[in-house]
Amino acid sequence: MTATAPEQIRLRPLTLVQDADETLVGDPQTATFVSVPAVGAVVIRALQRGASPREAALEAEKHSGEPVDVESFVEALRELGFVRDSGDGCEENSDAVKVQRTAPIQQRRWVTGLNPRWAKPFFSPAAWAVYAATLLFSIGCFALHPALIPSPEDTFVLEDRGLSLLILLPLSYLTTALHEGWHWLGARAAGVAARFGIDRRLCFLVFETDLSQLWSLPRRQRLGPQLAGLAADSFILAGLLATQLAEEEGWISLAPVVTNLAAAMTFVVITGMIWQSMIFLRTDLYGALVTITGCHNLWEVKTLLLRRTAKRLSQTQREQLAAAHPRDIAIGRWFRWIYLMGIPLTLAYYAIFQVPVLIGAIAWSIQGIATGPAQGRFWLTLAESMAIYIPLLLVLITSVKARLDRIAARSSSHRPRGESHATV
Repeated sequence: MTATAPEQIRLRPLTLVQDADETLVGDPQTATFVSVPAVGAVVIRALQRGASPREAALEAEKHSGEPVDVESFVEALRELGFVRDSGDGCEENSDAVKVQRTAPIQQRRWVTGLNPRWAKPFFSPAAWAVYAATLLFSIGCFALHPALIPSPEDTFVLEDRGLSLLILLPLSYLTTALHEGWHWLGARAAGVAARFGIDRRLCFLVFETDLSQLWSLPRRQRLGPQLAGLAADSFILAGLLATQLAEEEGWISLAPVVTNLAAAMTFVVITGMIWQSMIFLRTDLYGALVTITGCHNLWEVKTLLLRRTAKRLSQTQREQLAAAHPRDIAIGRWFRWIYLMGIPLTLAYYAIFQVPVLIGAIAWSIQGIATGPAQGRFWLTLAESMAIYIPLLLVLITSVKARLDRIAARSSSHRPRGESHATV
């Protein structure tokens, strides 16, 4: 009789990161991460070495001092997608891999393409010193030269308000691209990948970078990529303020339109940085908060705690809350109130920074369209207005798409995941 070889469990390429008394286990390619106790990590490491479930059970029993139900544990890993099926390709980037979506509109594949060693100089201690210095320089400029503080009216650099916004839009998209690109660059410096998407926060259209793969790194290595966007903003803001200050002090002579454009872009960048400080909207500083506090799924736990306060928890949600990580519960107890207070603060942000610009644009559109189709101004205004209001249309589209995806998202809402960083 021929002896049957012990069964082997083929796991996907999983990462294991020690976090206090637990281990964060995940598949970077599918952006799925969960916390397991120390004995669970023993089982996974044994299976990764090629041990059979029986051999892994013996190692786990030796570690914990009592029998371990490895069969049930392996089945849980299979449900998470951590076990390779026979149909899976052997490559990590196989098309069979299904990446969990974190935004209504999002890339399917992770963006690599840059060797980490080329990105690391931008996040060295010297680079961070430069970023900090540029931020302090900007704060000093606003404190010593209050005239440099931008206002919504600064966005209209020309008498033709529509043309002003059309000039400003591509430049604002460029700064947004640099912000999100710097997140990606920070991720590459840390040795992981990222992907880009479009989402909304309340009534705002946002572009975001999915940094889920950061969960495969120790906590101290996650902060750099999470704060990279604000670092880029600080550098850009300092350059804009230096340009205006040099012209104001007479060190250089610039055309008025250039100075006006610098002031307009200062408004764009500073409002973006204020936005990123709103931790109740899952922005950059929210991601940093999650990392610093050691939370795993704070956003979902916050929602569950609010529903419990309102006595609107379903039985499934009660079970999810009971199974939530203690750190998420502890931080969520006070973070839920910050979230609630953030709703009126967001409306105030919109009223102070966005509404004045929108009112000016709408008034301009009405005046131009009122001239009638027989006038060239009518068609110019119509074309410019369409370009200006497209972001508002995208908010509606992403809102509808998010609602369609909500049921599917709830089925996996108990899983910890990386936080995306959004830019208006």
